[in-house]
Amino acid sequence: MFRGGRLWRICLWLFGKCFYRSLILRLPLLYLLLFVAACGDRSNSVAKLEPLATFVPTEANRHIAVLEVAELEKQAAQAIALQDEQVIAFAHTVDSQDDNAMPLRTQVFGIWPVLPGDVTEQTADCRTEGRCYRVELYNFAYNQSLVVWVNLEIQSVIYTAGLPDTSPELPPALTERAVEIALAAPEVTAELGFTPDAGKAVMANIKTALNNTTCERSRHLCVAPTFIVGQAALWAIVDLTDERLVGVRWTDVGGVGTTMVTQQTLEYETVFEHYCQQTTHWVQDSWSMDYVLTSSDGLLLTAVRFEDAPVLESIKLVDWHVSYSGTDGFGYNDAVGCPIFSQAAVGAYAAPYVETITSADGEVAGFALIQDYAHPNWPMPCNYRYQQRYEFYRDGRFRVAAANLGRGCGNHGIYRPVFRIHLAAPADGYTFEEWDGTAWQTWEDEGWQLQEQETPYTPEGFQYRIMDGQGRGYGLIPGTGQFGDGGRGDHAYVYVTRYTQGEGDMNLVTIGPCCNTDHLQGPEKFINEPPEPIRGENIVLWYVAQMENDSVPGSEYCWADVVVEEGVFVPRVWPCMAGPLFVPSQGDSP
Repeated sequence: MFRGGRLWRICLWLFGKCFYRSLILRLPLLYLLLFVAACGDRSNSVAKLEPLATFVPTEANRHIAVLEVAELEKQAAQAIALQDEQVIAFAHTVDSQDDNAMPLRTQVFGIWPVLPGDVTEQTADCRTEGRCYRVELYNFAYNQSLVVWVNLEIQSVIYTAGLPDTSPELPPALTERAVEIALAAPEVTAELGFTPDAGKAVMANIKTALNNTTCERSRHLCVAPTFIVGQAALWAIVDLTDERLVGVRWTDVGGVGTTMVTQQTLEYETVFEHYCQQTTHWVQDSWSMDYVLTSSDGLLLTAVRFEDAPVLESIKLVDWHVSYSGTDGFGYNDAVGCPIFSQAAVGAYAAPYVETITSADGEVAGFALIQDYAHPNWPMPCNYRYQQRYEFYRDGRFRVAAANLGRGCGNHGIYRPVFRIHLAAPADGYTFEEWDGTAWQTWEDEGWQLQEQETPYTPEGFQYRIMDGQGRGYGLIPGTGQFGDGGRGDHAYVYVTRYTQGEGDMNLVTIGPCCNTDHLQGPEKFINEPPEPIRGENIVLWYVAQMENDSVPGSEYCWADVVVEEGVFVPRVWPCMAGPLFVPSQGDSP
C-alpha cells in the first residue's frame, strides 16, 4: 500500500492548481502529464499507488445522485461509500423486511479530505494513514444526513454517522438549481420589477427556513437566493425538496457601503496549510492546549490543561443561527472554519492570534486566543464577519466567547452561536448543579434551560456549577453585560448531555434550524429519550447565546458600516459578544 502520504498530497494539490491554470491559460496538457509522471516516479522512496475504486451502479444504489468530481481520490471515496450497506440502507425506507424497502431521493452533497480537526477516536486511523475522505449524503425524504469516513489505504468505509433533521452544505449544482428556480418564479420578478441576473444572487447556498411552509412543516431543504436592491434585500426562499419557490421576503440592509477586505483572499492558502492541515501546540501562563481549524466547527481546542491538570477535552463553535423574523421564521445557518476545501459558509481569512489580557490596574491577567472569519466583501450587505475568542487567565479561569461583527442581510437579526464544551471528566465524573436563589440543586438527567431576566444568580454571578466527587470543579457565570466587551446579556440556552462517542465530537454539519425561537436549536438532538442520568458522569455542555442586532444611530449593536475618516473609507464596527466564564471552584465556593 502507498505510504508516502504527505508527498503525494502535495503533488495532488499542485496538480490541482496546475490543472486549474491549464483551463484558464490553455496550457498544453502534456505539461500536466509530465508533472504527474514526475510526482508518481518515486519508486526509491515510496510504494506504488494502489488502483482506485470506481463506481459501478447496482439496483440498490443507482438511484443515489452522485457528485461529479474530477479528482480520482474523491471519485474512489464516493464509489467505496456508495457500496456500503449502511449507505444503501440510508437511501431506502426503514422497513423490517429488506425486500420491501423502497428507494428514497438521496444525493451525495460533498466529498472532503479528512483534516486533522475532523479526526475522532472512531476515525483515529485517518490521523496517520493520510488518505481518508468524508463523504456526505442527504436523504430528502427523511431530512437526514449521513457522514461516511472512507480510508483509501484499505479501500473501505471505517465509520458512518447519521444525523436526523440536518443537511450538509449544498454542492454547486444544487446551488445553481436554487437560483434557476428563483429566477423563473414570477413572484420574484413582480417584487423586484425586473428579472435579476443569476450572478447577482448572494447567499444562494446557505440553508434557511420559512414558517408555515413546507420548509418548516415538512422539514424540507430550503435555501434563499438573495438580491440586493438599494438599501433592501429580497429573499427568494426556495424549497429544494419540492423544487419550487415557497415565498419572498424583504429585509432592510442599510446603506450599501463598500468592500474593505479584498486582501484577505491572499492569505487563504497560508491559513489552510498551517492551521487546517496542521495542529498547533500552545503553552502560555501555566496553560497548554492544541488547536486546529476545522471544516465547519470553527477553531477547535483540545487537550486543554492548567498547571498540567486536565481542564477541557475540547471546545468548538458548531454553528451560527441567524434569524431575521420572529414571526415568519427566515434566516441563515452559517458555519465557520477553514477558508478552502471545507463546508464553512464564512471562512477564516487570517491566522489565529494571541492577545494579552490586562487587569484594571494594568497587570497582565492572561491571554486570549482569537480567530476571525469574514466574507471577502464585508461589510457590504449580506456579508458576515464573526470572531471566536477563548480567554485563559493566570488564576485558572477561562471564558468561551463569540462575537458577531455585522453586517448581515438585515438590521433586525438575532444571532445564535452554538458552542460545544466538553470538560475533562474526572474518574468519578461530574455533577451539574443550578442555583435556585437559595441553594444548589442537582440535575439528575440530561436537560436544557433558558437564561431569563428573572434567572437567579449567586452574589458572585454564578448560575451553574460543575463539581466532581471531591468538591472540585467550576462555577459558570453567563453573560449579563458585565464583561466590559459591549455585550448586552447572553439570554442563553444551556444544554447538558451525557457524553457518548459520535454525539457531536466529530466535525458536524448544520445541526439546527436557523430560525426557531425556542430551545430547538440543535443540541436537543443529543438529549436522549428518555433523558439519560448525568450525576457522576462524563458530560458535555452546549451553550447557545442570543444577540439581537440594531442599526439605529446611537444604539448600534451587532452591526458594521463604512464611514469616511480623513478622506478615506474605513469600516466602523459595533460588535456584540457573548459567552460564559468558568471559575475554578472548591468546597462550598461558589
